Amino acid sequence: MKDYPQLYINGQWVNSASDDRIEVINPANGELYATVPAANHSDIDAAVAAAKAAFDSFSTTSADYRRGLIHAIADGMEARKDELIEAIVNTMGCPIALTDEIQVQGSIDAFRSFASLAGEMDHSETFDNYITVKEAVGVCVLINPWNYPLSQLAGKLGPALAAGCTTVLKPAEQTPLQDLILADIIHNAGVPAGVVNVLTAVGSDIGDYLCSHPQVDMVSFTGSTLAGIKVAQAAAPSVKRVCQELGGKSPYIIAPGADLAAAVRYGVEDVMINSGQTCCALTRMLVPAESLKEAEQIAASVAAEWQPGNPLAPETMLGPVSSHKQQQRINSFIRQGIDEGAKLVCGGQLTDPALANGAYVPPTIFSNVSNDMTIAKEEIFGPVLCILPYETLEQAIQIANDTPYGLSSGVYAKDAEEARQIARRIRAGQCYIQGALFNTDAPFGGYKQSGNGREWGVIGLHEYTETKALII
Repeated sequence: MKDYPQLYINGQWVNSASDDRIEVINPANGELYATVPAANHSDIDAAVAAAKAAFDSFSTTSADYRRGLIHAIADGMEARKDELIEAIVNTMGCPIALTDEIQVQGSIDAFRSFASLAGEMDHSETFDNYITVKEAVGVCVLINPWNYPLSQLAGKLGPALAAGCTTVLKPAEQTPLQDLILADIIHNAGVPAGVVNVLTAVGSDIGDYLCSHPQVDMVSFTGSTLAGIKVAQAAAPSVKRVCQELGGKSPYIIAPGADLAAAVRYGVEDVMINSGQTCCALTRMLVPAESLKEAEQIAASVAAEWQPGNPLAPETMLGPVSSHKQQQRINSFIRQGIDEGAKLVCGGQLTDPALANGAYVPPTIFSNVSNDMTIAKEEIFGPVLCILPYETLEQAIQIANDTPYGLSSGVYAKDAEEARQIARRIRAGQCYIQGALFNTDAPFGGYKQSGNGREWGVIGLHEYTETKALII
């Protein structure tokens, strides 16, 4: 078992004001993997005060200086990549065969991309009688989820540093280790004291206090819609900025005339990667009714390639979900889908006794799903795909938009031009055309109850800035 005894506050490793500890469980076997401090209100006060004290000087540093810091941190992440991989495999169960590319190296590359955007803060626009400039928003609380713990951290910390903000990081209690490793990297990179502070804590215990803190200027939160509402409520009395990337139930329209085999494979693999724990996963696959039976056969064949296994085994593509609590939640949705009359194409029950101690869920596909079923309305956050038949393309678009969410979407048509025309009619913050992959240069965020604001790229940087008008 690993023990991480301290928090990182004001450029130092310090003991928490609380004696409480958080147990970090390995979801692959249910065993204790590590312990970390459980920060309390006093720790929050110290971290926020450090960030506040550091803001004036850090926000006025040059773009070249901040660019150099971002590259130095990324270099440190590269040097300790094996540690980051080990932490993520053992705390959230992502298979080692996938963790490097989708969880770690991609995060490092994306974090490094913000170095080139630091110069955006020097840009101004001149009009007839005024000039607009951008300034750092202030002290930022960055609250990250457990499903892509390093990637989401990079997508928040990168633009915050590029803009000149100071930060307090709060990782999910299930996956805190990469933040503590990163704190050590940041310390060794020479980042000024107070610019980055790391608090490990149970979100339900300290969330309201952290998000309502009067010296915090902005909260960036990624998590469930329900938790996002609580964050916004806590932040509202002090009118601080809140950027939210929340839940999704993203539609994927396979249009008539599309390459059905390629389109269905793409859709199944999109849901199965990371054990279905991807907020923008295309979990509602809409197919022409006349192609439903063939789509089911293709989907079942592809799902058979994603059998659950030990995440440390190099051949494993589907690891456990994040916890036994999450496993129970997913299984409850599967039972509900069966009870509501959806056709279970494959999966549903774990059959391998060797995996009984872990939080495993087999690849599960439902077909003949209607949009009023619970499994079509609620975010399951597991390796569960719903296939919905439609009669006309107009009906498909109506079904796609019939959701309180609007985080992501996908279209696979006979060609990219037709797919783009369909995509423009879907109410969602992103649309993946003809099997496209996630792009960290593109803005990411949702419509409706999927959140407010955008992450990644230059638009993500702007979330961490204020616009000032200089009147001439």
